[in-house]
Amino acid sequence: MPLVEVKNLSKYYKKNGVTTCAVANASFCIYRGETLGVVGESGCGKTTLGKLLLKLEQSDEGVITFSKQAITHFSFKQMRHIRQNMQMIFQASADAFNPYFTVEQIIAEPLINYKHLTRQARQHLISKTLELVGLDSSFLSRHSDALSGGQKQRVGIARALVLEPEFVVCDEIVSSIDFALKQQILTLINTLKKTLQLTYLFISHDISAVNFVSDRIIVMYLGHIVEVIPKMDNRVQHPYSQTLLSAVLPTHPSQRTPFKQQIYTDAPKTQTGCPYYHRCVNRQDICKQQTPSLIEITSDHWVACHQIIN
Repeated sequence: MPLVEVKNLSKYYKKNGVTTCAVANASFCIYRGETLGVVGESGCGKTTLGKLLLKLEQSDEGVITFSKQAITHFSFKQMRHIRQNMQMIFQASADAFNPYFTVEQIIAEPLINYKHLTRQARQHLISKTLELVGLDSSFLSRHSDALSGGQKQRVGIARALVLEPEFVVCDEIVSSIDFALKQQILTLINTLKKTLQLTYLFISHDISAVNFVSDRIIVMYLGHIVEVIPKMDNRVQHPYSQTLLSAVLPTHPSQRTPFKQQIYTDAPKTQTGCPYYHRCVNRQDICKQQTPSLIEITSDHWVACHQIIN
């Protein structure tokens, strides 16, 4: 059963008289207990999509349904009753911390805002949540500048989970830590999902990280969803997905992908037709004229490409 449903969601930004589409007509579901990955280059609309789902930004078009409630036009006051059920883990958690706060105060902040608990009950919940992310009570009195990068990220995870949400958006949460710590955080995310029965939207440009945690993966390009697939592997069909995959450095030469997609970087973004038109070596006239729709080509595998459709 879907926890989150999105239909025809769009978001536009205007600057100096120029309108940019950050999210274009996106439609998808996130099922309870699922991790839906979102992958793509910087600026493709991944983070904006996550913020739209949490109502941290207002969409211009489309409908968002959370737990069977249409929340698209909910006011700030209406969202307050839902906010504790949907949280976000930020890319640089430390940037969202008050440097004068201890770890206990950082994690307590959402509890003070959303739950009416006694001090004793609040402290118990904070300690319990901190333990879930692999930190003991000795960290409660520390300030963020006394924490390592991995510890800061764990505190950020604890702050998002202390309200016991159903849905969590993970926004590039392993982009600023080294490989060893990345693996620990990804394993922790998977463990917490099972333990707490969480549902994730996992945003990253790191294909290996997205593959590790996701049940399904959305590929985004210039605000458009161009492919939906269970895993980013040799089954990808969209030219952009193939380009992303071919850029991943394999651990062994025998694992190299055969895709050799040429990139046109000097061409402008098309306003009509396929968003990938100017970078695709296989482009045709129809690609410039019509925007392709997502079509299911095999079970749970959707592609928006005229070549594949035809």
